[in-house]
Amino acid sequence: MKKSKIKLEGSFKMKKATRLKQLIGKDQILIIPGVYDALGAKIAENSGFEAIIMGGYPTAASRLGQPDIGYVTMTEMAENAKYIANAVDIPLFVDGDTGYGNALSVMRTVKEFEQAGVSGIFFEDQKWPKRCGHMEGKRVISIEEHCKKIEAAVKAKEDPDLVIVARTDARAVNGIDDAIKRGNAYSKAGADLIFIEAPQSVDELKLIAKSIKAPKLVNVIEHGRTPSLTAAEYHKMGFDVVIFPLSCIYTVSKALKSLFKKLKEDGTTKCIEKDMISFNEFNKLIGLPNYRKLEEKFLTDSVIKDKYGSKEKLEEAMRQGR
Repeated sequence: MKKSKIKLEGSFKMKKATRLKQLIGKDQILIIPGVYDALGAKIAENSGFEAIIMGGYPTAASRLGQPDIGYVTMTEMAENAKYIANAVDIPLFVDGDTGYGNALSVMRTVKEFEQAGVSGIFFEDQKWPKRCGHMEGKRVISIEEHCKKIEAAVKAKEDPDLVIVARTDARAVNGIDDAIKRGNAYSKAGADLIFIEAPQSVDELKLIAKSIKAPKLVNVIEHGRTPSLTAAEYHKMGFDVVIFPLSCIYTVSKALKSLFKKLKEDGTTKCIEKDMISFNEFNKLIGLPNYRKLEEKFLTDSVIKDKYGSKEKLEEAMRQGR
């Protein structure tokens, strides 16, 4: 398993939230892929990403088989976040939706998510039940109410470095000018990062980057409303973070559709084995050799002999990833 780049301070690792805040403050743009389970998180970490995000859209799809229209509860999100955060050494952003109620509900959400191990939380200004920011039918609460929610989130966090992201969906409801006004108000309320959802042109992106006087995030949904550019292009405009929250679940869904179609038609997977990771490679990916090392260190010789036949056979299993 590839180790993250978290620095050591004495004998302790830097807190994930502290690391995330530092990454956002760097001169280069922070690229964050979306994941919806612990396996995807491990693969993202192995690929060299320094942070990941778990959204409500892929969580609703993967856990419930439902669209992102407010069906997932706070406790379901916190539980999924716990599994993901515990699987990796890199910081995890989590979609806190609307906070699942009023400002007091936001405070509980912060506490539950912090206990799950997250390093950053998004809170949006939609009315509940919310929906994906690129879908139709959105409504927003008042600027004043969401400012109070952001203030409550800041007040509730135990780790001062926990990153609070304020998202506004007002672009689709009231227009870009109101969205920018909200973004700046949410920054003054204490948000660390401002996220204006679904700008619809390059000119709007440039206007956001110019007008928001705080660190800014851009959200890329493939085939969504926001122009799909490179991270370098977003950074040149003035954005600090770019997220790709649905790329993983879209890619996996297409691969699974192809797999099941071929299996149904042919009654075998032989023709598509070349597109699969191997048994041994997968075992190494999820860390099986590390568990074998723990067995070698902590199990008695008699137990090892009973399980493997000999210590040499255990060592051979480690090398082969079996």
